[in-house]
Amino acid sequence: MIRLRISEIFGPTIQGEGAVIGTPTVFVRAGGCDYRCSWCDSLHAVDSSYRHEWAAMTPEEIMTKVTDLSGGEPLTISLSGGNPAIQDFAPLIRLGRTRGYGTVMETQGSVARDWFSELATLILSPKPPSSGETVDWAAFDGCLAAAGSVETVLKIVIFDEADYTWARDVAARYPSLPIFLQPGNHTPPGPESDAIDMGGIMTRYEWLIERSLADRWFNPRILPQLHVLIWGNKRGV
Repeated sequence: MIRLRISEIFGPTIQGEGAVIGTPTVFVRAGGCDYRCSWCDSLHAVDSSYRHEWAAMTPEEIMTKVTDLSGGEPLTISLSGGNPAIQDFAPLIRLGRTRGYGTVMETQGSVARDWFSELATLILSPKPPSSGETVDWAAFDGCLAAAGSVETVLKIVIFDEADYTWARDVAARYPSLPIFLQPGNHTPPGPESDAIDMGGIMTRYEWLIERSLADRWFNPRILPQLHVLIWGNKRGV
């Protein structure tokens, strides 16, 4: 029987960012990632030093937890990570659908899976230069192909001018995809750190809005991370 590496399951809470912001959601955060972004704000789901905290769960066990948290109300399930695409979440997506739950997923677009076509929404979040990672655009295009007709959007984190310029190039590369931008958020190093530089985030947010408007680049929706503004970088919210 398939078992999935799960960092945490929590909710219901609101989706704090991107295409389904504000939606009541139960989060299933996968453990493990094929990237190591310099500013990762979810190291507990990425770094192998946290592996002892991850649970090996069957899709049925995950769904039981989701159902308990939602009180049986078929809310949105959000798959996040880490990178959930490196594991096989097809059985969970299908099980959720039989109970009325729709599943959205965010991934950097580095691994394509045929079950992307079974999602309610696919959020592709290619990582900009500040991450220290390099996007494999062939793999990214494979993710788009796998999604088929599923609602698919871009979400790009912006820390600086180089990221902003890069995001404009990505938007030009995929003009048919709705694009969401958000100011970067960085968790300082440390195993228990949930500190947040709110002033820095809001300064970046204001700059990003003004920069986009000055360029008359009106296509992006520029949003904060609502959960960060409310709860900081605490886990499980």
